[in-house]
Amino acid sequence: MGIQKDRVKFNVGGKIFETTSTTLANAGRNSFFGALFDRNWNLNPEIPQEYFIDRNPNCFAILLDLLRTGELYIPSNVPEKLLYREASFYGLLDHVRSAKWGQFDGNRLKFSKSVAGRAPGDGTAIRAWPDGGCLVAHGSMVHVYDWMMEEHGPINVDYQRVNDVCWVDSENFVVSVCEKLGRGDGGIGLFNASSGELRYKFKVVHENQNKSFTAGALSMCSDDYKLFCSCRGRSNEYGIGVWDQITGKQIDFFHESPGWSLGDADRLQWLDGCNCLLVATLFPRKDNCYLSLLDFRTKDMAWSWSDIGTTLTVDEKRVRDCIAMEENRAICVVNEYEDLGFMDLRRRAGSVRWSSRSRLMKGKMPDEPCYPKLALHEGQLFSSMNDSISVFCGPDWVLTSSLRQSNGGSICDFSIGGDRLFALHTEENVFDIWETPPPPIV
Repeated sequence: MGIQKDRVKFNVGGKIFETTSTTLANAGRNSFFGALFDRNWNLNPEIPQEYFIDRNPNCFAILLDLLRTGELYIPSNVPEKLLYREASFYGLLDHVRSAKWGQFDGNRLKFSKSVAGRAPGDGTAIRAWPDGGCLVAHGSMVHVYDWMMEEHGPINVDYQRVNDVCWVDSENFVVSVCEKLGRGDGGIGLFNASSGELRYKFKVVHENQNKSFTAGALSMCSDDYKLFCSCRGRSNEYGIGVWDQITGKQIDFFHESPGWSLGDADRLQWLDGCNCLLVATLFPRKDNCYLSLLDFRTKDMAWSWSDIGTTLTVDEKRVRDCIAMEENRAICVVNEYEDLGFMDLRRRAGSVRWSSRSRLMKGKMPDEPCYPKLALHEGQLFSSMNDSISVFCGPDWVLTSSLRQSNGGSICDFSIGGDRLFALHTEENVFDIWETPPPPIV
């Protein structure tokens, strides 16, 4: 309970509000209120004062209640983007973000809204950022959305097809493309998310010469700021390049060697626990699939699997996607029927233990198929199939729920971040947003 000298009065847009400095302190030192009550203002707490703020009073009431209770309630008559704008003015966006969503749970996700595409072309990738924003790549374009779903100007990569995109931090992201042959100026660029400015290009250098290459799948190691990218040279030589994210300088390169089939990798994933990089070349890019764990410390392939010479059926051999599950010491793969397979990383010669799921396709692929994709988030496994995403839980990965939104056609990619799931559809690059609702305010 506030006391007399703790009370503060505001006139916001002509409406009077009264609260306490104790409540306002919950906003933090970097907020509008933190600056207001800093000692440099020399306020006399013994004399109650009224401060005039020429802002929206309805939004101020919502934000003040958030500081009092930690809960966010947005009345239907207040547009969310207006509230976000006001929260940004007061330095309370982080408070709004943390209160807006409940703890992420794939089985409780609710459809929020769809965002229509901005340009023609097949969808390539969608990548969520932990603050709830996302990148959407298709054709030669990359669209950047912040957590309020405000678009920050599209980026056109000179009419070259985007192969992959990857966040570096909240302000920068990397794009990989097929470089114009002969230029040797790199097929990877680092862009500023807000301005779209190209900060620098990552180049492949061999014997002090820049090499032309097609840049493919991307991955990051945040601990030591490394960027990994699969590379294909002009003569179809393959390798994995490593660059310093901060300087853009090449620091290593892993060349494909006899007996080590890297191929034109579709997926890269850095594994913090074992300091290795998962490299996956998947069907239908190649008739055969190759999965490898590369140890850059020893310049060795620590683990590998290929479907060459296996006794699996044709359908089972067609691995469409994979993901490493470090806590389970396994790699999960999925085929075109959404059958899940698991490989034990503790065995150097990997073998697949398949677990049959409900075969929604009934043996027939659509005219324009979107192959299944996998994601692992907070102990739950997600797998896309046509226009739905399945959620698997528990030690045996039991199917517990399914997310489905009929508009937009098949899902070509999805991503999870900032307590949101983004699903990119094939038709006009529409993407859906799924959120876990916060607990009800009683």
